[in-house]
Amino acid sequence: MRGYRYLKESNQLGRITAVKEALTSTKLTQCEGRASGLIFGAGAQYAELIVRQYLLIRVGGLNLNKSLLYALGKTGVGVTHPLPPEWRKVVAQHGFKVARIRSALAWHGYVVLLLLYGMAAIALKLINGAKEKARSSFKIPGRFVYFDALTAGNLPQHDKNGHSHDIVTWYQQRYRKAGELDALCHSVEGAVTSTVEGIPVISVPSAIPPLTNFCALARFTVWGISASLLSITDLFRGHWWHPLLLREASTAAIVRMHAADKLARDYLFHNSGWIYRPLWTYEAEKRGSQIVFYFYSTNCESFKRPSSYPPMTYGWQAMNWPQYLVWDEYQADFVRRAVGERGYITVVGPIWFHASGNEVPVLPRKAVAVFDVQPMRDAYYLILGLDSEYYTPKTANQFLSDISDVLRECGGVLVLKRKRKIGKSAHPRYRRFVGKLDGRSNFVTMDPDISALRLIEDCVAVISTPFTSTAILGRKLGKPSIYYDPHGVLQRDDRGAHGIQILSGIDELREWVVAVFKDSLTRH
Repeated sequence: MRGYRYLKESNQLGRITAVKEALTSTKLTQCEGRASGLIFGAGAQYAELIVRQYLLIRVGGLNLNKSLLYALGKTGVGVTHPLPPEWRKVVAQHGFKVARIRSALAWHGYVVLLLLYGMAAIALKLINGAKEKARSSFKIPGRFVYFDALTAGNLPQHDKNGHSHDIVTWYQQRYRKAGELDALCHSVEGAVTSTVEGIPVISVPSAIPPLTNFCALARFTVWGISASLLSITDLFRGHWWHPLLLREASTAAIVRMHAADKLARDYLFHNSGWIYRPLWTYEAEKRGSQIVFYFYSTNCESFKRPSSYPPMTYGWQAMNWPQYLVWDEYQADFVRRAVGERGYITVVGPIWFHASGNEVPVLPRKAVAVFDVQPMRDAYYLILGLDSEYYTPKTANQFLSDISDVLRECGGVLVLKRKRKIGKSAHPRYRRFVGKLDGRSNFVTMDPDISALRLIEDCVAVISTPFTSTAILGRKLGKPSIYYDPHGVLQRDDRGAHGIQILSGIDELREWVVAVFKDSLTRH
């Protein structure tokens, strides 16, 4: 907190963002041209980028933010963090004092741990394969696709009309033809098997089936011994990228030794994990699987400044997914600005993601769906290392207060739906304020698990915090939909709005609400 306060008071909030942007684009030249095919396999030509992506998620995330802020907040303390040599130089170039010896020791210790982790993963895969061969319980479900990193809320959950707005249903209805698949797979433990258009939605232990063929297990054993010896040798030679990626390489080796019909037709990844493309996906793609990256939301861009747009947020420019599914041309442009010509982009409209069988209660005729962004506690917000302060209690509370006041004047009802249940992680000032609003007759709090799409269908209009995806859903459903900026700090032509109007201040909001209600009465 002292480090953050120093940056704010000295008008240097962008320093951490600048470091993260530099790490995103700074190549690790040590490993360029020195990647072993034994470790990287089909991904060998992308080895440097794969290593960079992996480090961005493993050592370049929130823990690095903490290390930078701690060093700023304590006099005489340098940044101590497990970073490769080239990245330690980047941190120093951005004005941070680096504890070079301690950081070097931390880095070497980290690589050793990942080496041991990789060797343990190889042994575990062999054991699991041998066990599976003995009991034969893992059945390949024929022609299947696999959805990575889903939760129970992302699976089909039908309402009283038999509809479900989840990613699995969206994919089958909008992206696949009838009769092409035998199963839609995910790894949500304990999930009840359901169906979409007659196709079973089933839970499987992992994206990649274990090896059960004796010859394949023998080949994997030979590979595991060879890769482990190479990684141990390279640890002492300074080729740290091989021991670093040994665990990832073990999964890639499993894919390489499978028959193509044992793998999914498509592997689908969403934008909660946008930076690192797993090493094994290169092997799967080589064997005929499609690797698809889809956006379940559109709030990806930094706000435009008065003079220009800031650099792209941490990590996006390191992506190299082969296929991207995006909502609209605005998001397609964002991907092109991030990755250039890498990857094929398809505009598919709003992508469903989270579903709930919970019914929307009967709402008044003048109900307006309102979607905010819950401000987090100060400790978490500061660690994010943002270069601007927008999603704070000051903004969030004013956002809700203005909307509530205007709707009360006009006889409308504010129906607030938050994105998810975060409990006490939400800022206490925000929680207290929402508690006060909850006592108003024109204020309704909706269960976060209820489908945003279903709620919008039952409301007369949509008001969203910039730049949440719900505004685009509202437009798609033909509802009057705007972004509301209570303090007027955002630029009206910000491309992050995807062409949706940005209203600034309560007077503009009042004028819009009056017009919406008048038009609604005319239509009815």
